[in-house]
Formats: sequence, structure tokens, C-alpha cells
Amino acid sequence: MGKPKRPIPGEMMANVEAGYEQQLCDLVRSSGRLMAALQAARSLGLSSWCIGAGSIRSLVWDGLHGFQQPSDVDDVDVAYFDAQAPRGLDAELQERLHRILPNVPWEVTNQARVHEWFADTLGATVAPLSSLDDGLATWPEYATCVGIYLDACGALKIIAPYGLNDLFELRVRHNSRRASVSTFMHRVQSKRFKERWPRLSVCNP
Repeated sequence: MGKPKRPIPGEMMANVEAGYEQQLCDLVRSSGRLMAALQAARSLGLSSWCIGAGSIRSLVWDGLHGFQQPSDVDDVDVAYFDAQAPRGLDAELQERLHRILPNVPWEVTNQARVHEWFADTLGATVAPLSSLDDGLATWPEYATCVGIYLDACGALKIIAPYGLNDLFELRVRHNSRRASVSTFMHRVQSKRFKERWPRLSVCNP
């Protein structure tokens, strides 16, 4: 018998990513709180949506740190994409979610209208986003650019435009796609990443 064939680097990376995807799905299924939030969000009937950002990031980092109690999150971010939706739909959807799970700090955002928020709130001109995946790809840290949703059959699906390496390897790196360095550094300090999860590596931009 010949020697076993060594996997090439691309295959190794794919295997690692698949392992992280399985770990993420296992962690999500183990969280009754997050599964209930996902089921509530699915009931809205949106065609392109996910729960992402801090809810997913905190769940993974808590698990990797062996925490028995889940960390508090400022909000549960429901991101969706609908270029035809009226401006007031975010608030309407948020109210519907509050009626289903009133103790969850919901935050609903149509990624198709984020450029309007930049213009109205910051006076900044940015290009419209083209999809939900494109929206996630602009979030300030690569480890944060991850979303989960339930499909029509109840299966968990992952959106991760940059993969899951930073999230599972406990790296906090600046994503310069849209967030400035100052915004990134402010988030690192205000969210107390290193204090709350000591094993993190915060990479200077």
C-alpha cells in the first residue's frame, strides 16, 4: 500500500472551514434563546435575512472560553435585504418581533437602505449595498461578519463572506470595507472585547 495522500492546502482550508461551520451550527442549536429568536425572525416571511453580528460572535466566544452563562448582548440584529421595502418597514418588523419575544432587544435593519442612513445621519455618501451578503461584508470586524438563518425546512444556514477563521480563532481584525480605523478602535474599547473574552487577540489596524 502506498502512503496516504496528503491534503493540499486548499483542501485543508476547506476542511477547517467545514469544521468551524459544524461547530457554529452546534453552538446555535444548543442555545434555546438564539433558536427562539431565529424562529421568530423566520416568521416574518422575509426572503433574504439573518441574525448576525454580536449575537453570533458572543455565542462563539463564550463557548470557546467555556463560559457557563451567556454574555449579555446590546441587541439582537436582524439584517435583511429588500430594495423595494418602504422606509418604515424596519420599525414595523421590529414591533412584530417584540410582540413575539418582548424580552429580546431587537434591532432590525434593511441593508438595502443603509446608504440612506449614512446620508441622513452622517452626511456621508456611500454606495448602496447589492445584497444581504454584501451588507454583512461591510461590518467593522471580520469576526463580526457572520449571520445565521433558518431555511424553510428549519435547517441552519450560514452567511460568512470572509469565512469563520477569525471568529473561531479568536481574532479581532479591522475590516476596512466601510468602517474607519477610529470606529474600529472605539468599538474595541467600548465593547470591552479583551476584558470580556481574555483569550482574544486584538490586531492593530
